Amino acid sequence: MPPSGISRNQVLLIVVTLAGGLAADGNTGFAGQVAISAGFWGVLFYLLGCVDRDERRALMACLAISTAGEMFLSLVWGLYVYRLGNIPLFVPPGHALMLMLGISLSRRMPEAVALAIILCAAAYTLAAAAAGIDTLGIALFLMLAVASLAMPGQRRLYASTFVLALALEFYGTWMGNWTWPREVPGMALVTTNPPGASGAFYSALDALVAAAILLIARRMGAHNIRAQYMLSHRPL
Repeated sequence: MPPSGISRNQVLLIVVTLAGGLAADGNTGFAGQVAISAGFWGVLFYLLGCVDRDERRALMACLAISTAGEMFLSLVWGLYVYRLGNIPLFVPPGHALMLMLGISLSRRMPEAVALAIILCAAAYTLAAAAAGIDTLGIALFLMLAVASLAMPGQRRLYASTFVLALALEFYGTWMGNWTWPREVPGMALVTTNPPGASGAFYSALDALVAAAILLIARRMGAHNIRAQYMLSHRPL
């Protein structure tokens, strides 16, 4: 993935936007939700002008893939449900902002810490499944494990995104912005609200974005070094 070009103040802007936007959304109707969404998009467009072409390309891919994923996971499958029964317009730019945070954090995360996060996620997943608390977690953790093994050079990104996304999930469900039903629709599985391994969805999104960028680079005949090494063992 491209290195994040955002500053510490811009990182703070993202955190305030996510936290403040979700807090405001929990106390408003559809009209207010649209206004909040406009703020999210405004922040994203501002930050798009602060990063290089490679990162903008990654963020655009994130917008497209995350929107499709939200439509399937929430509206079709019903794995989680938003407060108003829709997909808030701030969700797609929210995913892109989370990716920017993940990239920024991963640059400062030692490899040992990334491995520790993944191992802790594995331990929790096995314990929760054995106790019958969260049997969905096994499938979620497998996504994180597969992404880390397939693209080891991005392991720090997956670990950082996993932690950030889990924090966001706890905050969003606590504020009542969305809810994960106890029983997984169409499957003999149960989960918590939110699942302890829910951050794996965001890690899988990062892996899909990385794969999409590599595919685009190859189709365009580009020889960008960062794209060529995306699937290698080279660290961020």
